[in-house]
Amino acid sequence: HLGYDVESPVWRHWVRDMSAHHTFIRYDERGCGLSDWDAKDFTFHDWVTDLESVVDAVGLERFPLLGVSQGGAVAVAYAARHPEKVTKLVLCGAYARGRAVRAQSEDEKRAAALDLDLARVGWGRDDPAFRQVFAAQFLPDGTRADWDAFDQLQRRTTSPENAVRFLQEFAHIDVREQAGHVRCPTLILHSRNDHRVPMRYGEELAALIPDSRLVALASSNHLLTATEPGWRVFCDEVDAFLAD
Repeated sequence: HLGYDVESPVWRHWVRDMSAHHTFIRYDERGCGLSDWDAKDFTFHDWVTDLESVVDAVGLERFPLLGVSQGGAVAVAYAARHPEKVTKLVLCGAYARGRAVRAQSEDEKRAAALDLDLARVGWGRDDPAFRQVFAAQFLPDGTRADWDAFDQLQRRTTSPENAVRFLQEFAHIDVREQAGHVRCPTLILHSRNDHRVPMRYGEELAALIPDSRLVALASSNHLLTATEPGWRVFCDEVDAFLAD
């Protein structure tokens, strides 16, 4: 939620530091935040189309593009589709294949299915126990305040029904083909001990994108916190990459 981002310890440092030396444009995707929660169409293709709509509405001609987590796949697909617009690509905690696509073992398949069950059962409850499973995966090294803020954001920014729809679509993302068509320089940053999206999937993405460089961050968090050393490394790497 654009309004809550500047208040939340989960996201406010992203807004603050990414806008320190650049114009930072952020939008709420369909189904959450200030965007329409009752969107009928809810596919990966729709998310890429929404990004196209934002770019057109703002009037951007050429620009660097940042994608975080599943937003990385949207950014990859957009960059492949619009090489004339994206000057540089920055991906953090991103992946080419969602959990259901990359699941091989029965344990991995059960873990992917568990995501959906947790959202169905726990998203709308006052008891935070179910949602804190997500907090533990996204912010394992976060403070209790970080976990509470993450939990609050989950409930405030989308409905239980949409949470399931999001997770279903995230799980089936597959941009391996599009990644091979990205033509701009790409910086990929990934936490070395990421609990949500293991490092090997950042490595896979780097192998798929031709002109890319992978930086491993000393963190276990999927979403970097403001106080950890990895965040400073992230900011320095992005600044240097965009200035180069």
